[in-house]
Amino acid sequence: IPSEILLKIFSYLDVASLLCIGCVNKLFYDLSNDNVVWFKIYSKSFLPKRKVWKTTSVQDKDCTFLSFPELQDSKSRCWKREYFMKKIAAQRSSVIQLLKPINTYTGLPLKTKEAIKTSALRWVILLKDQNGKEHEMDQTDISFNETSVTVYWYNNEWPPLDTLSTLYLFGVIPVLLGEVHNSNGPWQRSLVSEYKLANMTKNAKMIGCDALVELYHFDQGFMLGLWKKDEIAFVMASLHYHQLIERSTFGSTYIPLHNPLIESAYYDIDPEYGLHGYQLHIDLQSRGNNYICSTFRSLFCKKEYIRNGYLRLSVISYKKEAQHLPLDGNIGLSWRTDAFEGIIKSCFIMDLTLLDDSQKPFWCISVPVEMKLSVKTSTLYESLGPCYCMNYKDSTGKVYMELIWMEETNEYLIVNLVIYLSTEKVNSRFGTNY
Repeated sequence: IPSEILLKIFSYLDVASLLCIGCVNKLFYDLSNDNVVWFKIYSKSFLPKRKVWKTTSVQDKDCTFLSFPELQDSKSRCWKREYFMKKIAAQRSSVIQLLKPINTYTGLPLKTKEAIKTSALRWVILLKDQNGKEHEMDQTDISFNETSVTVYWYNNEWPPLDTLSTLYLFGVIPVLLGEVHNSNGPWQRSLVSEYKLANMTKNAKMIGCDALVELYHFDQGFMLGLWKKDEIAFVMASLHYHQLIERSTFGSTYIPLHNPLIESAYYDIDPEYGLHGYQLHIDLQSRGNNYICSTFRSLFCKKEYIRNGYLRLSVISYKKEAQHLPLDGNIGLSWRTDAFEGIIKSCFIMDLTLLDDSQKPFWCISVPVEMKLSVKTSTLYESLGPCYCMNYKDSTGKVYMELIWMEETNEYLIVNLVIYLSTEKVNSRFGTNY
């Protein structure tokens, strides 16, 4: 069949069929990228009916196939590129509209879960070995929480751990949402984060284990479960809702989206600006099981409590019994694979959202933590069980929690909770000099 006849036939195809037929052979590939064909598609989808545009019926050799999800630069008149750029912009706009309503308790978008489902957002991991070979895996399961989402990957075909160098976490969304089956259409990919697997002892910390697996925590909320023979059992990622949609959809294939630094206006009339008005929302959970979900308002730090480069925010005081909170004694971090499942005792996911005095997120984390037996004994509850403590630290701050085991009620009691904020981060945010 002459190319002119094929081109005429191709002009009647929809976008999904055109992309599919372009994979048949070199001739179909070239014809399916014809600029005139894509101009008609673009005009039908985006241009007003009353406008008439003229173009020459010449195949644009410079309009090459655009790899997805990354749309590479091409001529401004490449209508295939223009079409997909418009499609992506329209989808982003609709998702941004969903993220506008804010939850007054958490300071986060109220409809993040709905936005994830509406955009068909998924997360994939890419394992790269030391020879450059790549192994990609789509998410196996997902669990939505109040301020975070936990994503799971597990199967029976993991590459050997000792051959792997890097793991990449991507957010992916379909470009032709609702027009073609998502698994067959083009996807836009955004790099969320990457982790080095070559040196586990340096790049990760073991936070718990059971009879079958050991759980290692990398940066942020990324976790790797290993069988006792040091082979991969599963991968988990706990992702906080703060700017999650933006990081998972607005980045590129090679460079993650970096959040802009928020600076508050400096008020010289307030000598303690940046020391008060904080609000904390904390959620302790595991795979949909909420152990604690509480909000604490009007947190502050006196200047005399600024020590060793940290502001001290007392959330639950050891001396104020009315503030103490019970915690389910059967806590544990759930895991599963295709064949096994279990619970790592004394571990859970901590979702922490700290807002400043203007109700803007200051510190947001979703990380696995473990409780450890404390060497100190309780004088307030000396007749009860042993004491436990929980510590977490990153570049923004620290979290310290003390718990006491209550045998009669089979639960823990949180008797002390303190948030420490880096003075460097506070000064950068508020323009102060503490």
